Amino acid sequence: MTRGRFIAFEGGEGAGKSTQARLLAEHLRSLGIEVLLTREPGGTPGGEAIRGLLLDPPGEGWGPAAEALLFAAARADHVARAIRPALDAGRWVISDRYVDSSRAYQGGGGGLSDADVLALHAVGSDGLLPDLTVLIEVAPEEAAARLARRDGDASDAIGGRDAAYHAEVAAAFARIAETEPGRFARITSAATAEETHAQVMASLAPLLAGAR
Repeated sequence: MTRGRFIAFEGGEGAGKSTQARLLAEHLRSLGIEVLLTREPGGTPGGEAIRGLLLDPPGEGWGPAAEALLFAAARADHVARAIRPALDAGRWVISDRYVDSSRAYQGGGGGLSDADVLALHAVGSDGLLPDLTVLIEVAPEEAAARLARRDGDASDAIGGRDAAYHAEVAAAFARIAETEPGRFARITSAATAEETHAQVMASLAPLLAGAR
């Protein structure tokens, strides 16, 4: 059986990752491709439980190291119980966030070293990386407007951090993509979801050609 393909969507708050992941899953299914659409943190019962701890933390919340460990634990369960089995069964996996979010948020934004974040990933998830990571980039003012429409004053513990933190996250995503260009497709979020989706599909053309 041919192994499935693994696509991850990355980007800052308000980039439209969830929408684009859904649109891609719908398109692939229309082509007869079996798809697992999932998210991080989450994707399994254990991962979803940890998601609650991360996005609505108890007490004063988590420091960067504890946060990175929780994300790594959620990802380890996600990979073992959902992602790898789906890939081995020949399904395509589309994940809304994956390890590059930890590298950007707990690394770039939180100050942990990239080496430490990747070491956790190596131990917890055997270093599994996507076949393609789609980084959706959006101007900060547009992202803020989208978040205001979506969340109002109800941002989660990570999304609600200050602008300086999110600027560091965006810069970290850009650095990662620049150093690993073979794994990344960088897409500037367009005016409409459909226009952005067209860019996503163009970036996937080589993978789709290989699947036929």
